[in-house]
Amino acid sequence: MEKREYTRCLIVGSGPAGYTAAIYAGRANLSPVQYCGMQTGGQLTQTTEIENFPGYPKGVDGNQMMLELREQAARFGADIRDGEIVKVDFSRKPYVLTTDRGVEIEAETVIIATGASAKYLGLPDEEKYSGQGVSACATCDGFFYRNKTVAVVGGGDTACEEASYLAGLCSKVYMIVRKPFLRASDVMQKRVESNPKIEILYEHNTLGLYGEDGLQGAHLVKRKGEADEQRYDLPIDGFFLAIGHKPNTDVFKEWLDLDEIGYIKTVAGTPKTNVAGVFAAGDCADPVYRQAVVAAGSGCKAALEAERYLGELKA
Repeated sequence: MEKREYTRCLIVGSGPAGYTAAIYAGRANLSPVQYCGMQTGGQLTQTTEIENFPGYPKGVDGNQMMLELREQAARFGADIRDGEIVKVDFSRKPYVLTTDRGVEIEAETVIIATGASAKYLGLPDEEKYSGQGVSACATCDGFFYRNKTVAVVGGGDTACEEASYLAGLCSKVYMIVRKPFLRASDVMQKRVESNPKIEILYEHNTLGLYGEDGLQGAHLVKRKGEADEQRYDLPIDGFFLAIGHKPNTDVFKEWLDLDEIGYIKTVAGTPKTNVAGVFAAGDCADPVYRQAVVAAGSGCKAALEAERYLGELKA
């Protein structure tokens, strides 16, 4: 027989949004239960150092920061558990969510903070050099490449934005673009094309990365499979993926309103979803900013809204 539990507030996911929600929900005496998901601590655990989160003037290791947030949430009574939510039923109250171990959780409120996963090319070298030259967030890690040479993979608006941001820090920025054109908006295209620090490598694919004690360059191919195919090595210090993110929301798609990519739609200015008592926080509902401090703020809002919702149920 499957085990069934009850909680006033269930938090799905960790990271800045999930842990902040747990801190606020715990302080509000909601005794939240939190399931950390596939990647405990979220994307920041793959970042070597975070320098743009308030309160850490000397920077902080991503894993250390998440550990401290987790400890803070536990201090206020959050029941933090490893594991995933694999099944959801929002058809009746209390809502029922099932874990990967078959435990059914009845919850009066649910805060979804499952984040989003950066898309990668699928090269083994991407994992090899993760944190040693490979990044999926220019805003997070660009600072470490001041006056250095980097490459950005992608041809859409995000790639152009990342390249423009990096051009303000780096001595040279290459854009590695699969197609013979950019998919970005006209404004973004003109911005990168007119920037003397940015060089666009059209019809290029990355075959691999190389380097001793960190990234030193990329193996590229131009016009792959064509008669005039060219293969060469491009010396770079940083390799930034900007080919999009996939929100981790598949388990909720039957019940919640999502956009065409899969981000959870919320009522403007709030963490409220289309299901009463279900709130979304962090990158799973944020296709624009995707920053730790923004995620933390949204986790705070979600917990405050959950508290208000429960108060209204009593009234």
